[in-house]
Amino acid sequence: MPIRTQSDLPALEILENENIFVMDETRAMHQDIRPLQVVILNNMPVKQDTELQLLRALSNTPLQVDVTFINTKTHVSQNTPASHLNRFYSTFDDIKHRKFDGMIITGAPVEDITFEEVDYWEETCQIMDWAETHVTSTLHICWAAQAGYYHYYGINKKHLPQKLFGVYEHRVENRKIPLVRGFDDIFLAPHSRHTETPADEIKACKDVTILAQSDAAGVFLAIAENGKKIFVSGHPEYDRYTLNNEYVRDKNKGLPIQIPYNYFPNNDPNEKPLLQWRSHSNNLYSNWLNYYVYQVTPYDLQ
Repeated sequence: MPIRTQSDLPALEILENENIFVMDETRAMHQDIRPLQVVILNNMPVKQDTELQLLRALSNTPLQVDVTFINTKTHVSQNTPASHLNRFYSTFDDIKHRKFDGMIITGAPVEDITFEEVDYWEETCQIMDWAETHVTSTLHICWAAQAGYYHYYGINKKHLPQKLFGVYEHRVENRKIPLVRGFDDIFLAPHSRHTETPADEIKACKDVTILAQSDAAGVFLAIAENGKKIFVSGHPEYDRYTLNNEYVRDKNKGLPIQIPYNYFPNNDPNEKPLLQWRSHSNNLYSNWLNYYVYQVTPYDLQ
């Protein structure tokens, strides 16, 4: 799929070098089709990395996607230059009058505190409530999935004995649901988190259907309201070196961090990490865009 965003977004040059089809505004305006409108609430600290990962993940169907990035105004990013945010990001106030085909809410490194202690929690809840009437389908990733379980269904997260960190096996449940169409029975996906939403409480929630889970990593993928809400507890969008970079960062800070599970060959951090999850990540995002956005969204969003 051609990805359309601002022509000078730094991620676009990297994607073009990876032979991923990207399109600038001028060319897109001459195509006689309506692109899908997808808004991404990016709560990750280094926003450029997440931009690249998500745009790469959205690039694998024939559909054209027009991406709008937003960030919360109630939090000042310490790891992304203000010039980048001013150039490429809008706030919720800028876009709340619009309707979108799809929305992605990213994770955030705020797991060690309660949801209410997060400085942008109220704004995030406002955005999630707005999405109920302004977005066809919303994909919640990692912390955002935990936030969604809590906000919509009152299921709170709990702390893990140690950080869940590495690449874990998951098994598919409810195979007839289109979101997992084309998945292998067992597939791999990265996780990096200190908390989890308890699997037994998700299972007990009649509004949520579990689509994939892991003995070690818990519920990975779940769906509600026929796909209007989708919850992903891991990070399928991560690239080859993301876990490595997190490992090195925490190690250099003197934080207690174990070598990522099932990630380095021979469990040796000096070896090149294995990329074992990309095909299923592409499948997940393609299925989401096709079956829960493109197939059901109105042609006239307004």
